[in-house]
Amino acid sequence: MASVVQKFVQSMDAVSEVTGKIAAWLFFATGIIVCYEVFMRYALNSPTIWVDEISRILQVWATYLAIAFVLKSKAHIVIDLAFRDPNSLGRKVVDTFALSVIIFFCLIVVKYGIDIWWKSTVSGHTTDSYLAVPKVFIQSSIWFGFGQMALQAVAEIVKIWTWSPDDLLKQTRVH
Repeated sequence: MASVVQKFVQSMDAVSEVTGKIAAWLFFATGIIVCYEVFMRYALNSPTIWVDEISRILQVWATYLAIAFVLKSKAHIVIDLAFRDPNSLGRKVVDTFALSVIIFFCLIVVKYGIDIWWKSTVSGHTTDSYLAVPKVFIQSSIWFGFGQMALQAVAEIVKIWTWSPDDLLKQTRVH
């Protein structure tokens, strides 16, 4: 049983790492195409019709792909005035509670995100632009990203109770 749980944790960490890297490249690509648009608009006086919408789609996907990576890396804001010692039972309980709230919120977003995504898929909704991109591409990022974040939060709870504090500190990027 323990090996299945550890494989789940390792799998979620690996998936979050990959999606975090994909998110970084999507942000980079967004910067490149926005620079292209600036050049086309101001240097050549020939603006494009696709950069605005494509950059928004890339940013939305990058944001939702990155949220599980940020949780895994503990790169979000942490206020630890009362429970500084990661070995203490109080800290473990508080962190577990916080992650449980995250999981609860994520599951609500996933449920309603899938409902909206499915309605758009069946109805064939598109964006109100010249490109008319199907909204399925944008809306699927929401439930996918929050679903991944919920799974990563479960993995983080497992780490809190099974990993040593030194292993948890090695994993963090900011502390």
